[in-house]
Amino acid sequence: MNTLCNTVTEQLTVAGQRIEHDSFSIIDAEVGAHPYTDAQWPIVRRMIHATADFEFNGLAEFHPRAVEAGLAAVLGGGAPIVADVEMINVGLSAPRLRHFGLTPHQFISDPDVIESAKAEGTTRAVQAMRKAQRLGLLDGALVGIGNAPTALLEVIRLVRDEGARPALIVGMPVGFVSAAESKDLLASVQEVPWIICRGRKGGSTLVVAALHALLSLAESRQRRAG
Repeated sequence: MNTLCNTVTEQLTVAGQRIEHDSFSIIDAEVGAHPYTDAQWPIVRRMIHATADFEFNGLAEFHPRAVEAGLAAVLGGGAPIVADVEMINVGLSAPRLRHFGLTPHQFISDPDVIESAKAEGTTRAVQAMRKAQRLGLLDGALVGIGNAPTALLEVIRLVRDEGARPALIVGMPVGFVSAAESKDLLASVQEVPWIICRGRKGGSTLVVAALHALLSLAESRQRRAG
């Protein structure tokens, strides 16, 4: 999908736009043929762009409805973004979020989250996802998890046991304890669309890249429709 006509989700200067699009062209040329659809590839390409790691061509996987579900949530306006850590929210472009009426949330450092984690012997990430559910923020949300496998495992539990229905889960926690396993488990979920990267690699940068790519695709569709 061509995003050259975008304005909101482009770099703010001509020089910045040129560098970004030249980078995308280099990635396209070096990757060549790939297994992704036209809708999926811009997301994978931006993940590669954010990390200079071509292994995400192959590690990234998509639920069949992932892109369409994500676009519907973005274009519908007002969807919450629920992140496991503040880094994701800081990395997201505020003007791009405002354009689509999206509001980011994260609760990892809230005092009640910390107290509950201590009292119940769980992680703050688990309690943060439970708080999002109590506040009614998970249903219809874009959930981005780039740091804490326990957050992803808890979201999966909330989907399966409590009927939570995020619009899309971008599950890309990084690390050595349960990171790969949590993403493998998410890949078995059929109730909710998801995007993952297999294995230990991941991180907040990847979640931000995937969400920014989704916003770019949404603006392209918005402009075509308008």
